[in-house]
Amino acid sequence: MSEEEANKVVLEDLIAQFLLAQSAREANFNLTEPDLKSRLDALAESIGGAEALSAWQSAHGYDNASFKVALKRSAEAAWMRDKIIADVPTTVEQIHVRQILTYNEEDARAALEQLQAGADFDEMAALYDPTTFGELGWVPRGYLLDAKADETVFALQVGAYSDVIATDAGFHIFKALERGNHQLTPDALLTVQELALKSWVSEQRAKSEIVLVP
Repeated sequence: MSEEEANKVVLEDLIAQFLLAQSAREANFNLTEPDLKSRLDALAESIGGAEALSAWQSAHGYDNASFKVALKRSAEAAWMRDKIIADVPTTVEQIHVRQILTYNEEDARAALEQLQAGADFDEMAALYDPTTFGELGWVPRGYLLDAKADETVFALQVGAYSDVIATDAGFHIFKALERGNHQLTPDALLTVQELALKSWVSEQRAKSEIVLVP
């Protein structure tokens, strides 16, 4: 990662933190001075005492006052982040998906031609992946990460299969086995929570005036 790219990542993270902290205060979250002191004491203890914390602050451009401000903002942002994540439902519409996955387009096109000629999808999925038989399980929107794959899967009728879809992982043919509201797996829940947080930040950015002060 170049210095410019690294700076952009840090800036985006700071903007998100400011937006989250601001919304926490608007939601009446209040980190009191005793709470803040307790966090500072715990932090100092975790890194070897007050002197070690003071040395860390100096090395990273903080004095006591600016570090307290940063720590308070971080706590506010964390509270708001947890609130957004907690509001994500654990049961959502999902599709039970199986796939045929190849690592070159020629093989994928050949598989598609066999399907169109009447070959059994499940048998072919097992042939291409004898370990999982092409099973992806129940997936919510956004879980497949690739936007085109996600859109394709959720456009399928139960029992139908897709055209060849290219992603960074390879070339896929997806089949929808079942569709309905279903409990999220822990991994899927984490993905949906991350998407909810990103969506929230994007919405807040769109309606906020952000001024960068040199």
